[in-house]
Amino acid sequence: MSQLALLGYLKMISERQNQILKAIIEQYAEVASPVGSNLLAKLFNVSSATIRAEMVELERNGYISQPHTSAGRVPTDKGYRHYVNEFSENQPVASENRAERALAIRVQEGGIPERIIRNAVDTLVELTHNLGLATIGNQLYMSGLGNLFGQPEFLGGAQVKQVADLLDNLEPWLREAAPNQPLNVYIGQENPIGGSAGVSLIISRFRSGFSDSSYIGVLGPTRQQYHDVMLLVRRAGQELEETLNGR
Repeated sequence: MSQLALLGYLKMISERQNQILKAIIEQYAEVASPVGSNLLAKLFNVSSATIRAEMVELERNGYISQPHTSAGRVPTDKGYRHYVNEFSENQPVASENRAERALAIRVQEGGIPERIIRNAVDTLVELTHNLGLATIGNQLYMSGLGNLFGQPEFLGGAQVKQVADLLDNLEPWLREAAPNQPLNVYIGQENPIGGSAGVSLIISRFRSGFSDSSYIGVLGPTRQQYHDVMLLVRRAGQELEETLNGR
């Protein structure tokens, strides 16, 4: 299903449910364990029973799930998609943060185009703690594989082969599909390869001497700090395009 089609697929939820879902996603990204109603009740200054009732509705509509009988909830791919769409549609004009400035400086340090792209990828790895990647001609440059497989989601090893298959086939898929948005986000099952691997691919398109459709981005677990990572990947694409093509 395309990202645009998913807009119609997502059922409308109340503003409070939307805020609870946002809190679950952001807390889960921090602690990597299911988020319970007691914590959310404190955050929203309401009773645990009120939170539980809202969580039941969110779960019934497929935005969160309960991995164990007595555990809290975790976001689903559908929940993450709703969160990403909300951020993309309502993104305020924000001032440049420290991480974005560091990325811009590394890209602008100069050198041959291949080195500039590698610098950008390596900086994304440092800032996001994900696997970073970029297309350089017909090659896929990757850095930070240890970051990806060091995440709690992959310590058991069951998903490693699916992630490896995705990486093996990513460059030819990018060349064939040529995603045409400045920023593209593929969450979990939305990935055309390795959809069951539990990863999100966040990539930005940029023009370079290698191709009019070069890409830079990150691959990490679906449990992501989407807000920060999306801003950094988008900035990486912008800086590369400006630096490689002359400002």
